[in-house]
Amino acid sequence: MSVAPELDLSRIPFWGQPRAQRLEAFRRLRELDRPVFLPEDKIPFLPHGRGFYALVRHADVSEASRNAGVFSSEPTSNSIPDMPRWLALYFGSMINMDDPRHARLRRIVSRAFTPRVLAKMEEDLQRAAEEIVDRAVKEGPGDFVPQIAAKLPVQVICDMIGIPPKFHGMVLSRTNTILANADSEYSGFGVNYARPEARPSRWATARGLIKLLQAGHELSALAQRLGRERRLNPTGDLTSLLVNGDERLTTQELGSFFILLVVAGSETTRNAISHGLKAFTDNPGQRELLMSDFEKYIPGAVEEIIRYSTPVIQFRRTLARDHTMNGMDYKKGDKVLLFYNSANRDEAVFVDPDVFDITRAPNPHVGFGGPGPHYCLGAHLARREITVMFRELFTRMPEIRVEGEPSYLLSNFINGIKHMRFRF
Repeated sequence: MSVAPELDLSRIPFWGQPRAQRLEAFRRLRELDRPVFLPEDKIPFLPHGRGFYALVRHADVSEASRNAGVFSSEPTSNSIPDMPRWLALYFGSMINMDDPRHARLRRIVSRAFTPRVLAKMEEDLQRAAEEIVDRAVKEGPGDFVPQIAAKLPVQVICDMIGIPPKFHGMVLSRTNTILANADSEYSGFGVNYARPEARPSRWATARGLIKLLQAGHELSALAQRLGRERRLNPTGDLTSLLVNGDERLTTQELGSFFILLVVAGSETTRNAISHGLKAFTDNPGQRELLMSDFEKYIPGAVEEIIRYSTPVIQFRRTLARDHTMNGMDYKKGDKVLLFYNSANRDEAVFVDPDVFDITRAPNPHVGFGGPGPHYCLGAHLARREITVMFRELFTRMPEIRVEGEPSYLLSNFINGIKHMRFRF
């Protein structure tokens, strides 16, 4: 099935369009009787595949997520092209694995997310949020993302794993590079995607990939060095738990897991917090409702922020065998992209999906991934971070508002906000 140019979400210029146009494109794709097949963009130095099916309906995304035996995360889930070995060394973490390898790693790293560990972190979360807002109050109005939203998740994750504060700025900078996608501010590609025909040159791609590899190497080396220290002298932090005991991560596995943790944990939560403030600014009635009884409404508000913003746009799956799903036939080796952003606006599941409603119930969003073995391990932690930060913001800065339009990340993977002016 051919697709109209304005619906061709395989091309990066699509993701630079106004948000309303993209929402309308996904609505039109959901109306089609079957998923469309889209060709892959050619990227120099990376394997070029035939293309992928775009799964845009809630039913398809949920079923594919649940059926991991057919919709495989191998060889890669976080890249549309297959990931070469020289990239997989840093970014080939457990999200790019199926069971039993995935189950083994998930069992080990789940030690970071037990109720006991998370309860112990509650005081640390509160203290960190207070410090961040204290500093922002002194600094005055500015850029919400670097001043507030980006600080809490990076600090929490670095504290969890035992990374000293002097490295926190470096960690944030390198995660920006890793998730830069096509955005020239962070990626180094330097392409003006305002022109529909624009594509990165081989030189620009090489420069961007080198920056990506450097970022991965520096984060991996930091974690691996810490792992070697904790094997000799355990301190009780997460790294000590992960590298000691009967089941442990290897040095390389620790490096890949740390990259996954800081990227998935810090970037997605910071974007949820940023999008949340924008949503409350645009919907003052919802803000008033939340403030009328914060503890009553904040659980629903967090879920609606995640649904409405969907920080992770999509992940890839590859068909392990021929399969029919919801009337559509797929062949072994076919690629499919699970568009969580579209599933979270599916009219078949959500009433008035484009409305921000913190009382929405039920709210079966797939913002933490669909059901199944790859559901986000850190979902509970993310919910706590968002809750603590908005409680602190709306208590200390009751008049906080976004000013103007944010600067959005140009990406088909992360629904990111780079910069966002605020006042209070």
